[in-house]
Amino acid sequence: MIFLLVMGVIYFFQGNNSNSQSQDIQSSEFIQQLKSNKIKKFSVQPSGGVYKVTGEYRTAQKTKTSTGFTLGGSTSTKVTNFSTAVLQNNSTVSEVTRYARDHNVKMNTKAEESSGFWVNLLVYVLPLIAFIFFFYMMMGQAGQGGGNGKVMNFGKSKAKPTDSKENKIRFSDVAGEEEEKQELVEVVEFLKDPRKFVSLGARIPSGVLLEGPPGTGKTLLAKAVAGEAGVPFYSISGSDFVEMFVGVGASRVRDLFEQAKKNAPSIIFIDEIDAVGRQRGAGMGGGHDEREQTLNQLLVEMDGFTGNEGVIVMAATNRSDVLDPALLRPGRFDRKILVGRPDVNGREAILKVHARNKPLANDVDLKEIAKQTPGFVGADLENLLNEGALLAARRNKTSIDASDIDEAEDRVIAGPAKRNRVISKKERETVAYHEAGHTIVGLVLNDARVVHKVTIVPRGRAGGYAIMLPREDQMLMSKKDAMEQMAGLMGGRTAEEIIFDSESSGASNDFEQATQIARSMVTQYGMSKKVGTVALESAGSQPFAGAAYGQGPAYSQETAATIDEEVRRLINEAHETARKIISEHREQHKIIAEALLKYETLDEKQIISLYETGEMPDKSNNGEFPSEKAATFEESKRELERREAERQAANQNKDTPAEDEEATPKPKEDQPSDDDHSHPDDEA
Repeated sequence: MIFLLVMGVIYFFQGNNSNSQSQDIQSSEFIQQLKSNKIKKFSVQPSGGVYKVTGEYRTAQKTKTSTGFTLGGSTSTKVTNFSTAVLQNNSTVSEVTRYARDHNVKMNTKAEESSGFWVNLLVYVLPLIAFIFFFYMMMGQAGQGGGNGKVMNFGKSKAKPTDSKENKIRFSDVAGEEEEKQELVEVVEFLKDPRKFVSLGARIPSGVLLEGPPGTGKTLLAKAVAGEAGVPFYSISGSDFVEMFVGVGASRVRDLFEQAKKNAPSIIFIDEIDAVGRQRGAGMGGGHDEREQTLNQLLVEMDGFTGNEGVIVMAATNRSDVLDPALLRPGRFDRKILVGRPDVNGREAILKVHARNKPLANDVDLKEIAKQTPGFVGADLENLLNEGALLAARRNKTSIDASDIDEAEDRVIAGPAKRNRVISKKERETVAYHEAGHTIVGLVLNDARVVHKVTIVPRGRAGGYAIMLPREDQMLMSKKDAMEQMAGLMGGRTAEEIIFDSESSGASNDFEQATQIARSMVTQYGMSKKVGTVALESAGSQPFAGAAYGQGPAYSQETAATIDEEVRRLINEAHETARKIISEHREQHKIIAEALLKYETLDEKQIISLYETGEMPDKSNNGEFPSEKAATFEESKRELERREAERQAANQNKDTPAEDEEATPKPKEDQPSDDDHSHPDDEA
C-alpha cells in the first residue's frame, strides 16, 4: 500500500509536468493542424494496428486542462509537443503525406516495437508472482512453530547428520567411565567392521540406552561415539518430535529413520528420550494423545516388520523408571548402560581432563580434591575447577592454588559467602556452638566419616555448616554407619539444648536429612526388627501423577503408624547418642566453638589440633584476601585498585633496590585482622 501511494504521488507530479509540455489530440485535429502548417515535424510508428504519431509544433499552442485541485476547475497552459494515433489505411496515409510535403514538414518513421509481449508479461504475470510469493512468506511465518519456517515440511525430521570435522570430542576426552566406553567402543567397531561379529552369528544391537544421574556425561559419551564412528550420526532431542500439529511426532520419527536407513550404517541419538518414551495408558486426560502416537511409531521403527538394518539407536535419560516397558525390551534397547557417579579414581581422571588448560600451582593435589568431593559428577567437577579459575583471576593470580580450590568447593556446595550479612552476637554464638556440636560428634564417631571443615560464615541459606566426608567411597551403608550419620546430624540441636537450653530453627535441615535416613532404614533397608525385612517403599519417586492415580500406599494404616514410630525411635536414639558425646566432651566443644567465633572457618588439621591439644596449629594465615573481606562493593573495588597500583609501581621500580620493599606485605593495619573480623560485637 505504501509503494502504491508513493508511485501515485510520483505519477501525479510527472503527469502535471508532462501536461505542460505535451498533449494528446484527436487524429482529425492532427490532420487539421498539419493542413494549417502549425506542425514543425512528426514521427510515425506502427503500434497495435494503428500508427502512433508524435511531433512538435512550430509555435507553442494554448490548451485548457481540467483538474480538481484548482478553484475554477481548469487551467490554461502552453504545449510544444503532441501525440495522436491515426488509422492504417491508404487514404489517411496519403493525406498526411501530401500535407507534410506541401508545407515542407519533416516526417520520420520508426519500426514497430517488439517488446509488447514482454510488457504484457510484466503487467499481468509479475503481480501474480508477487502475490504468490507474499502468500508463501505469510504461510511460512504462520507455520514456523510446527515446521521450522516451512509450512509443508513440518512433518520432516529436524535431525541432520553431525559433521565429523566439527566434532572434536573423542573417547580420550571422556574420563572416569572406562567400562561404559568399552561397551560403546564395541558398537563403533561393529559399524566399522561388522564381518568380525557376523562371522560368529552376532546380531547388531538395535539400541543402546544411557541412563544415570544428571551431569554424569551421557551426552558427552554420545558425542564421543559420533566423533569416533566415522558414520552418519543423527542427533535430536526427545522434545523435538512433538509440536503443535497432530501427527507431526510420528511423521518425524518415520522421516528420521528413513534418512538413517538411506545412509546406513548410521547412528541415531535421542537425548532426553523420556520426553516421548513415558509409559502409555497412565494419563488422566482424554483426547488424542500425540505423545503416545509418537512412541508407537518409535517402537515400530526400532523393531517392527520393516526392521532397521544398519541403524543403531542411542538414547540418554535420567528417568529410566518412567520409560515404557515395550521400549526397554531386548530387540529395541538391547544394552542399558548405567552411567553412574564416578568413584575416587574416576573423579581424579575427570579433574585431570578439565585441568589440561588451567595453570595449577604446586600445592594443588587433584587426588586429594577427588577424595574431598564424594558424590560429585563430571559437571560438578568441571564447575569446581572453573570456579577456582575465576577466583584466581579475581585475586590477580597467575596460577590456581589450593586456597582457590578450597574456596571453590565451598561455593559449589553451599554458594558464595555472605560476609556482609548483619548477625547478632546471640545468633553468632548459637551458630558457633551448633556447628561445634556437629564437629564433636563427628570427631568421636569417626569410623566411617571424617570432619573436613566447619565454618560459621553464612553461605546461601545456611548460617554455617560442617562438612563430613567418608573415609572412602561406599557402595553400601551399614546400620552402624547410618546411626552415626544421624547422631552427627543431631549434634547441632543437642548442643543448643545443652549450652543454651533453647531450640532454634537452624536445625531444620538436619532433621530433614536424619528423617530421610531413618525412613529409608525402616522402609527400604529392612533395618528395623519391628517392621521386619520388607520393602514398603521404593527408592525412586512415582513416575508421574497418573501412574499412582487413585492408589494409596502399598501398606495398611497400622503399618504406617509402626513406620512412624520406628523412625521416631531411631532419631531419638541418635539424639541421645549425640547428647552423651557432647556432655562427655564439654571442654573440647567449648574450645572449638570459641575458635569458630574467632577464626570463623576451621579446616581438618586445625579441628584435630584443637580437639587433641586445645590450641591452634602453628601456621601463618597467608590465604587472606582483603578484597573478599570487604563489606561493600565499593570497598572491594578500592582494595583491588590499591593492589593494582602497587603492582604497577613494583614493575616500574623493578630495577631499583626498592623492589623488595614494594613486594613485602603491607603493614598490619592495612589488612583486616582476625580480631577485627571475629568480634563484631565490639564494633557495636
